[in-house]
Amino acid sequence: MGLSADQIISGLDSVAAAEPAIARALERVGYPEPRIRERGYRTLLRTIVGQQVSVAAAASVWRKLEDALGADMPPEVLLAADFDALRACGLSRQKQGYARSLCELVASGELDLHQLPRDDEDAIAQLTRIKGIGRWSAEIYLLFAEGRPDIWPAGDLAVQAGIARILGLAERPAEKETRAMAEKWRPHRGAIAILTWHCYNNAAL
Repeated sequence: MGLSADQIISGLDSVAAAEPAIARALERVGYPEPRIRERGYRTLLRTIVGQQVSVAAAASVWRKLEDALGADMPPEVLLAADFDALRACGLSRQKQGYARSLCELVASGELDLHQLPRDDEDAIAQLTRIKGIGRWSAEIYLLFAEGRPDIWPAGDLAVQAGIARILGLAERPAEKETRAMAEKWRPHRGAIAILTWHCYNNAAL
């Protein structure tokens, strides 16, 4: 479960009390809606399926996988499927490698997605053991599926652009700068990230 509406509001209000630019943004665009994903392996598998393709194409591949492997898509069933069967669903050789990496870690018990380390950096390290899952994907999972309140995906271009609009910066900050400027917003950076997506391309700002 991602951050609830109450958690988002509380986190943003806490930051806004000390950050006038955040308070002004909230006045103009209001509070963002929660972004919630299912915790567990299916969400990460769907992340892999959706990489570098359109939303429509990813949805098509996902439906074919559900038809072929069952709605639950157990890791063991995907691992047992042959290359051609998964290719027919739309999974390239590279994505099959990523999917099998995820399934092998989950099926073997090496990765327990319901018992990830409490420390965010340790959890990110666990998730990035999966081939095809980088830091950004791990951060998005921890924010949307686990509702961790202090996740800050500074490498996300929309986060960078959104924070530039909120703070009135002349240009989009780089990842390192985006990460540094958010240090003072701990432990509510997850709520701020959700606000940046809400503000990105918002005509009210």
